[in-house]
Amino acid sequence: MRGFVVDPAAIRHVGRDLQRPECILAERDGTLWSADARGGVMRIAPDGTQRFVGQRTPAFAAAADDAERFTTGTLPNGLAFDRAGRFLIANFGTDRLELMERDGTSRVLHDSIDGMPIGKVNFVLRDRRDRVWLTVSTRRRNWMEAMRPGPGDGYVAMADGRGLRVVAEGFAFTNEIRFDAAEEWLYVAETTGRRITRLRIGDDGAVTGREVFGPSEIAPGFPDGIAFDAFGNLWIAQVMADRVLALTPEGELLTLLDDGDPAATAALEAAFRAGTATPADMLAAGGRLAPWFASITFAGPDLRTACIGSLRGTTIPCFPSPVAGLPMAHWR
Repeated sequence: MRGFVVDPAAIRHVGRDLQRPECILAERDGTLWSADARGGVMRIAPDGTQRFVGQRTPAFAAAADDAERFTTGTLPNGLAFDRAGRFLIANFGTDRLELMERDGTSRVLHDSIDGMPIGKVNFVLRDRRDRVWLTVSTRRRNWMEAMRPGPGDGYVAMADGRGLRVVAEGFAFTNEIRFDAAEEWLYVAETTGRRITRLRIGDDGAVTGREVFGPSEIAPGFPDGIAFDAFGNLWIAQVMADRVLALTPEGELLTLLDDGDPAATAALEAAFRAGTATPADMLAAGGRLAPWFASITFAGPDLRTACIGSLRGTTIPCFPSPVAGLPMAHWR
């Protein structure tokens, strides 16, 4: 990876007129699925054709009227496939973990934990044992109040045969999580903590260790989405600064792509450090490829195509990777 930088001429754009394609799932046949702010997912076939699948209650599963959606306020954020190929949805709008069939029929899996509202659900991940891991960025009703320096109230939960339970907490805006190849360590992107934390996970799901992996601060910008390649490098999508970075197994930080606006990034950096960052400061930042990088997904039959999810883009920038991605649980 050392010496590799993304060639702008090699970037191609997949999809069109997407809405908030924050998270992307790839299948072996080349199909991509992206989260969609209209309340569902967009299927992008290998030939480029698209089909939107909206969330619906069972009674309205076959309805064509958009007014009969699953719920008001739905905003799919993190996505994962369950063993049957259905969608697990971390819904940032409804604050719930949901399950959606491929025809859109949806139901709630979890909306509370320990008798309390679950909080601002962000990302979901399934491991090889069929356990489901969930991140909650904050318990605050207004999540923007958590977008500031200092300790956070985010947490990681895990659902298995015994239900949903908190396994680790005290994260500064918990975002995406990933397992290493052996599923021995769980890596956590702390967005406002601006670091990657990892947890050693026991056979029973218990956390036995916690440490910062790599630099204590990854700045400027905010780590959002993460993904491993097959050589153990952890790729990082930095939202607002719009950079793609990689942390080597030795903890060395490499810059692979920088599409940010230097002046806007510097202004946001100063405001964030002062604790005065506003939505206007954040909206002023971002690049041109797909503003507000949010995730990295390895795609293609050989997993050597890297695709960038975003919060404000309408397409998915993709480029050749020098190494293959680590296969996710649904790839096996």
